[in-house]
Amino acid sequence: MHSPSNRGFTLVELLVGVAIIVLIAAIAIPVLTRARAYSYEASALGSLRSINAAQSAYASSCGAGFYAPSLTSLATPPTNGGGDTFVSPDLGTDPAFKSTYTFTLTPGLAASGGPASCNGVPQGASVETYFVAATPPLTISVRHFGTNQAGTIYSAFTAVAVTQTGVPDGADPIQ
Repeated sequence: MHSPSNRGFTLVELLVGVAIIVLIAAIAIPVLTRARAYSYEASALGSLRSINAAQSAYASSCGAGFYAPSLTSLATPPTNGGGDTFVSPDLGTDPAFKSTYTFTLTPGLAASGGPASCNGVPQGASVETYFVAATPPLTISVRHFGTNQAGTIYSAFTAVAVTQTGVPDGADPIQ
């Protein structure tokens, strides 16, 4: 007679295979979650650098040495028909939302006697200082960022305190 063929996997072999897959997933998922959080943080840092560069360009070419009072002002092109906006459209609202972070510009003191800007900001509405906070959602990242007209970007594990000059309380410079 002919013996029956034992093709297929035993229950023990299947359980070992599932256990290996679960172990790999348990290691990989936290690593991937951290990598995604780091990518969001890198995007936030890049956005803060872009806002600082936009404010510098605005001050030198449009604001007579003063800064824009809002992100919306930075997203408004010059009215003389020449030139692009100072900041990309994805950062052109108050507040702006990008890569899970919320960007909020807090203007400093109004530039007393400052002229009207080239993009429609009225006379005296430009500011002498500014602060931009980048706040993450609580579920994605733990680092908050902030920057001001000095161009230094600060990091903290709680919201970065608004300051127009100096180092914000509880924050560390990262750039």
